[in-house]
Amino acid sequence: MRKIKKITLPGGGVTSLILTKLWTACKDLLPIVLVIAFFQIVVIQEPLPQFGEVVFGAILVVFGLTLFIQGLEMGLFPIGETMAHALAEKGSLFWLLLFAFALGFSTTVAEPALIAVADEAAEIASRAGLIEAGEEGQKRYALGLRLSVAVSVGFAILIGVLRILRGWPVHYLIIGGYVLVMLMTTVAPKEIIGLAYDAGGVTTSTITVPLVAALGVGLASIIKGRNPMIDGFGLIAFASLLPIIFVMGYGLLLF
Repeated sequence: MRKIKKITLPGGGVTSLILTKLWTACKDLLPIVLVIAFFQIVVIQEPLPQFGEVVFGAILVVFGLTLFIQGLEMGLFPIGETMAHALAEKGSLFWLLLFAFALGFSTTVAEPALIAVADEAAEIASRAGLIEAGEEGQKRYALGLRLSVAVSVGFAILIGVLRILRGWPVHYLIIGGYVLVMLMTTVAPKEIIGLAYDAGGVTTSTITVPLVAALGVGLASIIKGRNPMIDGFGLIAFASLLPIIFVMGYGLLLF
């Protein structure tokens, strides 16, 4: 297995690295701060409520974003690329496809954004009388929704890996997928359509994207005739597309 690339610290050592990362996080958040400040001061013309808590929360966001980005660079990206190289060198299509499915499923089922959306959807569906009332009914609905999305992302990554191996053009698969989405939208229950489209967004969040992107780039870089820039990306598009199809199918079965 390829060794994970080590992170080399700049000349100033650990302190310089931390300050650089913190400054980068501050610059990334600056546009959001400016937009909120402009509308609060110029348009609303009222002092920001709970100003101290807002400032403290912003500081926590800066530190959290700094640690998150550093964790991606040190851990998730190297792991995804290393495992893609190792499995490709092993030469087993079965294990490579199984890893692709398992990676998509496991990262999605643990996705915080999906958990939050599934719980909120279960609560609203219960209040609307669409599912069995009570905590147990909500838990079953939320779990079923999470599993449907996770399975769909697993299949999406599997198809994306096959695309890289076979050299299929990504635009044909994406166009065909969205044609199917539009057709399903005409017959799916209206209660599930909005949720299905949102499910495509929440799957491509903090955990799924780094590992999946690293898998695609690592795989394309080791296979002869594949270009990491052309063939390595596109897996995230499948991870956004298939959940829409699967959730609408889940709604057709449930409602």
